[in-house]
Amino acid sequence: MKKKAVWVDEVYQGIVRTSFKLKKRLFRGKSPFQEVEVVETAGHGRLLLIDGMTMVSERDEFVYHEMIAHPALFLHPKPLRVLVIGGGDGGTVREVLRHKSVERCVLVEIDGLVVEASRKYIPQTAAALSDKRVTVRTEDGVKFVAETNEKFDVVIVDSTEPFGPAKELFGRSFYKNVKRLLTEDGIVVSQAGSPFYEIATIRNLFKIMRPIFPVVEVSLFTNLTYPGGLWAFTVATKGLHPVRDFVPARVKTSKLKLSWYNAEIHAGSFACPNFLKKEIGV
Repeated sequence: MKKKAVWVDEVYQGIVRTSFKLKKRLFRGKSPFQEVEVVETAGHGRLLLIDGMTMVSERDEFVYHEMIAHPALFLHPKPLRVLVIGGGDGGTVREVLRHKSVERCVLVEIDGLVVEASRKYIPQTAAALSDKRVTVRTEDGVKFVAETNEKFDVVIVDSTEPFGPAKELFGRSFYKNVKRLLTEDGIVVSQAGSPFYEIATIRNLFKIMRPIFPVVEVSLFTNLTYPGGLWAFTVATKGLHPVRDFVPARVKTSKLKLSWYNAEIHAGSFACPNFLKKEIGV
């Protein structure tokens, strides 16, 4: 008798279900904040799930991590210091460190279990956390930006959805503190969710950021594993425009061997569909 396949399900907002064929469960643990799980799948490699939601798939994580990091780092004239809030899997830090100008990268992740599980089971994303330029701090990112006196050229908010431990990362006071610690050409990039399913989150981020930052834009990308296939980041700056001030030649001369991001993708990612323009008022 043929053995019945076992699937890992992600149920999103009670209306969408994504399933991955399971090969093996590698890790499951519960921290004071959330449940963390790593599984081996048949077609997407290892998956990191938090509270049942897919965070990282080995097969397509490069898309998310390249797009959350490189548009800002190629826009900034010379990024030296980068702060990553969340992103305990290490993929964003990995992409940040590919820029030779970066001298220091601080990762602030509230849940040490995410870092621990990623280091052990998903070294594809987490290996760069051991780089000498990286400082890993297991603490609340909201508290860190409120209290630190350190300045950063780029801040990347690589958070989960706006509930649980990530809820305060979507608040006005948080972004006021982020602006305070940004240098003159500072840029902040934030995970904003699905334009199809999380339109209220994107709308709320624009409402919060517009009174704080002179420039606020949305960047879009596609992927395999997130519900709806289309995902968004907000990009806010103290003055630099992510398209008009972008120098495409910098991407070519960097000679970085990237799998998704290039100069054309950079410009195209800031093209906004009409339904989203209407929602965010652009």
